[in-house]
Amino acid sequence: MSSSALVRRVPALAFAALSGLTLLVPMQPAVAQAAQATRTLPDFTDLVDQVGPSVVNIRTVERVTRRGSGEMDEEMQEFFRRFFGQPLPNVPRQNRPQQQPQEEERPRGVGSGFILTADGYVMTNAHVVEDASEVIVTLTDKREFKARIVGADKRTDVAVVKIDATGLPAVKVGDISRLRVGEWVMAIGSPFGLENTVTAGIVSAKQRDTGEYLPFIQTDVAINPGNSGGPLINMRGEVVGINSQIYSRSGGFMGISFSIPIDEAIRVSDQLRATGRVSRGRIGVQIDQVSKDVAESIGLPKAQGALVRGVESGSPGDKAGIEPGDVILKYDGRDIERPSDLPRMVGNTKPGTKTTVTVFRRGGTRDLSITVAELEADQPTRRPAAGKEEPKPSVSAAAKSLGLALAELTEAQRRDLKLRGGVRVESATDAAARAGLREGDIILSVGNVEVASLKEFDAALAKMDRNKAVSVLFRRGDWAQYALIRPTR
Repeated sequence: MSSSALVRRVPALAFAALSGLTLLVPMQPAVAQAAQATRTLPDFTDLVDQVGPSVVNIRTVERVTRRGSGEMDEEMQEFFRRFFGQPLPNVPRQNRPQQQPQEEERPRGVGSGFILTADGYVMTNAHVVEDASEVIVTLTDKREFKARIVGADKRTDVAVVKIDATGLPAVKVGDISRLRVGEWVMAIGSPFGLENTVTAGIVSAKQRDTGEYLPFIQTDVAINPGNSGGPLINMRGEVVGINSQIYSRSGGFMGISFSIPIDEAIRVSDQLRATGRVSRGRIGVQIDQVSKDVAESIGLPKAQGALVRGVESGSPGDKAGIEPGDVILKYDGRDIERPSDLPRMVGNTKPGTKTTVTVFRRGGTRDLSITVAELEADQPTRRPAAGKEEPKPSVSAAAKSLGLALAELTEAQRRDLKLRGGVRVESATDAAARAGLREGDIILSVGNVEVASLKEFDAALAKMDRNKAVSVLFRRGDWAQYALIRPTR
C-alpha cells in the first residue's frame, strides 16, 4: 500500500503524529458524539445474571375428547371425495364398531412468567393459562413443576400460578412512577418456545390507552409469541411491567410492544392470592369522550372529563343524582383527564366505599356523594318501550330554522323513558341532520338550558346567537350525547 493511500485512511489526529508535528487535532463533533454514545450504551449482562433465574417458561396442556376410530368425521369424508372422486361406502351406524370417546392431552401453547415470591407464586398473563387443563413451569435450572392456577383476571390479563417449591429467586418490584420515557428496558422470555431469550429497547410511552382496562407501557423491545407473561425490567434490575401485547399487521413484532404496569398487576395479584378473584367497583354510568367542540359549546374551560351518555336505573350513579349529559370532572378528588381514567379509578375502589364525584352541569360544577357497588357480569340493557299516544309535531319557526320538526312527549313516554321533560324529534333535515340528529331522538337541553316542552325549547333558542353553533343534549335509546347544530351561512 502506498504512503499516500495510508494517509487518506488515517484519522486527523494520527495524521498529525505521522507528520512529526506536535499539534493535536481535535476530533470532529460527530466523532466525539459517537464516542460519547459508545461510552453510555447500557450493558445488560449483569441484569441478565441477576434477573434471569427468576424468569420461567410456562407450557400449557389442554384435554380434548377424541372420537373412536369407527367414526369418520366430515373432513375425512371430504378428503376421499376430492382425491378419490367418491365418498367411502356408507356403512350403517349399527354395523360400525362401537368405541367410547377417548380423552387425550394436547400441547396448547408456550408462554413466560416470573417468580413473585420465594415460596412458589408465579405471575404471568391470563391468556397464557386460559382453558389449560395442566400448567407446567420450567425453571432456568431445568427443574419442572406442575402448577396450580391460583386465579386469573381477564380484564387486566393477569394470572397467578403456584408451584410447590421454596427458596426460589424472586424478582424485585420496581416503582412505576420512576419509569421515564426514553429509559432503557429489557425483556426476558420464551419467544416461539426459545427459552431465556433476552431483548432490549426503550420506553416509548407511558399511560398508553389501547381501549383495555389498564394504561399500558409502550416500548420498542422485541416481543413475540411466547414472550407473553414475561417481565419488563429496568436498568436497576426491577420488574416494571408484564409483557402482554404487540401491535402487528403480520402477527410478528413490528416495533411496538405493550406491557402491563407492575403496580396494577401487583394490586390484582394480591387479590387473586387472597380470594382467587378480583373485586372491582362500579357506579353504573355509560361514558364517552368530551370533544373540543362540545366543551366550548357547554362552557367547559377545556376538553376533559368523561361525558355521561347514560345512567343505569337503580345504580349508584342514579342514586347519587348523576344525569345523562353531565361531565364527570373529578372522582374522589382526582382529576379525570380522559374518559378511560374513570373506570380505572372506580374499578380500583373497594365496593361499599363512599366517595365524591364532581360533575359539570349546565354551566356549573357540583359535588355528588356516591356509594360504590361491586362490578358483576354485564347485564343486557333494555330499551324503553315507546308510548302508544301519538305526539303532535311542531313546526315552529325557531325549530324549523335548525331543520327540526319536534313534538311534545306524552305522559306515557315520559314514564317509560324515565324523563322529567324533553321534546321528541319527529324529523331532522338540513343543519340538524348534518349534526347527526334523527327521528326518535329526545332533546333534553339547548345551550345548557333544560327544555321540558316545545315552548321552553323555543324560548331557550330565542336567547341564543343564531350565527353560532347551537349545542343540544339529546337522548337516543338509553344513551345521551351532545350535538352541535351549525347554522347554514
